[in-house]
Amino acid sequence: MGKIISKNKFTIFLIVLLVLNFSCDNNESQELEVEESITPEMYSETLGLLKDKAKYAPGEEVSFHVDEVRENTIIRYKFLGEVLAEESLSATTWNWTPPIEDFRGYMVELVDIANEDVLGTIAVDVSSNWTKFPRYGFLSSFGNISSENQNEVLNNLKDFHVNGLQYYDWHAKHHIPLPLDANGSPESTWVDLFNREIKFETVNNYINAGHELNMASMFYNLIFGAWHPENGDGFSNEWLAFKDQYHKNSDKHDLGDLGSILVTNPSNQDWQKYIFNKTEDVYSNLNFDGWHLDQLGNRGLLYDYNGYLMDLETGFENFLNNLKTHFPEKKIVLNAVDQYGQDNILKTPVDFAYTEVWSRIQYSDLVQVILENREMSNNQLNTVLAAYMNYDASEGSFNTPSVLLTDAVIFAFGGSHLELGEHMLSREYFPFNNLYMQDDLKNSLKEYYDFMVAYENLLRDGGDFVIPDVSSKSISLNNWPPITGNASVVGKKIDNKTVIQLLNFDGTNTLSWRDNNKIQTKPNAFAGFDLSIAVDHSVSKVWFASPDFKGGASKEVEYIQNDNTIQITVPYLEYWSMIVLEQ
Repeated sequence: MGKIISKNKFTIFLIVLLVLNFSCDNNESQELEVEESITPEMYSETLGLLKDKAKYAPGEEVSFHVDEVRENTIIRYKFLGEVLAEESLSATTWNWTPPIEDFRGYMVELVDIANEDVLGTIAVDVSSNWTKFPRYGFLSSFGNISSENQNEVLNNLKDFHVNGLQYYDWHAKHHIPLPLDANGSPESTWVDLFNREIKFETVNNYINAGHELNMASMFYNLIFGAWHPENGDGFSNEWLAFKDQYHKNSDKHDLGDLGSILVTNPSNQDWQKYIFNKTEDVYSNLNFDGWHLDQLGNRGLLYDYNGYLMDLETGFENFLNNLKTHFPEKKIVLNAVDQYGQDNILKTPVDFAYTEVWSRIQYSDLVQVILENREMSNNQLNTVLAAYMNYDASEGSFNTPSVLLTDAVIFAFGGSHLELGEHMLSREYFPFNNLYMQDDLKNSLKEYYDFMVAYENLLRDGGDFVIPDVSSKSISLNNWPPITGNASVVGKKIDNKTVIQLLNFDGTNTLSWRDNNKIQTKPNAFAGFDLSIAVDHSVSKVWFASPDFKGGASKEVEYIQNDNTIQITVPYLEYWSMIVLEQ
């Protein structure tokens, strides 16, 4: 394998990859005997395997359910390709207690032992802290919603292992998120800034029902916003940010006919005291697990009330540090809009990295954001990307290939994707739900989230990216970043394992992940093709898994080692496949 990339050299890593992106086998590309593509596998779960929660604490029992018991079916529990236990499927419900170790992902497979056919798979995440491996979803409607409908939403998200929820636009005013009556009790209803009705009971029920499923709840609010302050609010204009030095022109975020959000100075200690007290009102009445803070990106030159030039990024840092001191038990995360302020943000006690992606338009740009966040946090925090798919489309369905390929890239580099709530997300205004998921996307996406969870200890739990030396006589390869027409190779070393990931761009027609015009095409699928991998050690085991193949179930692969080369036959590649070499 290639040289290990040091923690603080990700930029050099990307430059080297750009220079060497043909280093796999493209220097002999004219001699390739390219494998003909095949009809993609059409895998479907047959027994309706489900579990009861989004994640589990160490020592907590997992409850499973299937629609029927089928003869000759066994339950196989695995950790990173290793079988931990097997038992016969003898009832439609059963329990399993995973090993006590914290922060581990497992794969549970239902297998017909007569022919080793995989009938169903599901992942299990055992983590005491959900922000170690954040899988973030959202809620955006809090009106008169029945408990049955709320439970339906949450159970669907639970099946995707969503372990944290952002409550988008649940509040009344940015500077008074939870309105109280004259007696200091929460109002029963209020309206958000777009005049949608919000019911306290709905918000409260969502929080409590989510906790039953081990799903955390984070309330959304700006770090520096005031919405229509009135006499009696206790708000002071001296807390605002200004476009001039004479506090005549305050900074505003215009919402057209609805008015404007006034931008406050996050460094102002009186503003912090005020909004922390309003946040205390939230926590005293609603059992939120933390605050999802938002910003508005680079606002240009700003001044405080006294005419001094503001440093907004330093203001974020000061605010977050003081917020954590004030609410030490609550989680906090701040959106780095297009990475604005992220270096300062990740110096504070935020619990994971969050980036809303705008100007980064290529698949390789998404990876660069993840690597930047990794370096800025000293490899301590995982990343959630708010990356809105098919953004310019206003009707119809999401384009399945663009969503799956984007998720494959994000997940392969250890990130996760904010995209699932009451619907799939396509705009920064979360209630927008004009696009729908077709059944093939729904089914495939569950396999992708299972895969991310089952193999989280390879994908999201440390390790060092490497530049691999991989070649094939059958398909076109190049090291990351991607090239249309090739499968792109990503290498990583973690513990005693070398991980080789193949991200397939053979057959695709754009490298723009957002796919605004829904033109992305499915990659060509390949089966049973050769792969040669250079190694610098002896190998004891090789195994394969793909979210596109048999539900992500792992499969041991025969190999031949000749000196410093491993030769294998890869079972399958459509969007994303993973090969693991163990010493």
